[in-house]
Amino acid sequence: MRRAERLFRLVNEMRARGHCRADDLACALEVSRRTVYRDIAHLQGSGLPIEGEAGVGYVLRPGFSLPSLTFTHEQLDALAVALSFAERVDDPALAQAAREVRAKVQASLPEPELRRLADAPYFSLARKTGAADHAARLRAAIRQRRLVRLAYVDGAGVASERRLRPLAVWTFEAGWMVSGWCELRGDFRTFRLDRITGLEVLDERFAPDDAKGLRAFLAREACEAR
Repeated sequence: MRRAERLFRLVNEMRARGHCRADDLACALEVSRRTVYRDIAHLQGSGLPIEGEAGVGYVLRPGFSLPSLTFTHEQLDALAVALSFAERVDDPALAQAAREVRAKVQASLPEPELRRLADAPYFSLARKTGAADHAARLRAAIRQRRLVRLAYVDGAGVASERRLRPLAVWTFEAGWMVSGWCELRGDFRTFRLDRITGLEVLDERFAPDDAKGLRAFLAREACEAR
């Protein structure tokens, strides 16, 4: 790991942990305690508001923050992989947004000639997933907490109409799914987007509800996966 990246990670660890011991920082960064002492001394000498000393621990005083677009090389790789997927999926609005994000992040990076997000060699195959007709409206409904009415045909060919509190959009190898609280069943349900034959985003909004929200749904999924 380059020293500049290690220093950024050190500051982020201190900001996230609050009071830090050198041993904990050394473990998180996979370096020696002596390296942590040396890096903290360097940061203090550069004017960062770090208080404390060896054997006592360190605290980064509130109010200091790194630039919002400071990334390590590994973080840039993660962004490149995710953006490659979004750019090649059959959702034109999402693909265009991903291309804009890539250009915006690249233009904002320090030393852009050394961190070429725009030319990162990570690619995704284009796929027809059935998302294009409904995905954009479902994403908007999730953001705005709007109920949706959908006409659906299940795997057995049985048609139904549902009112749904949309909570999450999923992707899997064969396509896309939306999960939410189904008012007809009074429970969480997941629907494949390619089986939705009609979709209407309603003006009606739903209030946050811990029992019917995303955390409750994810907790249910985690229990069923055990």
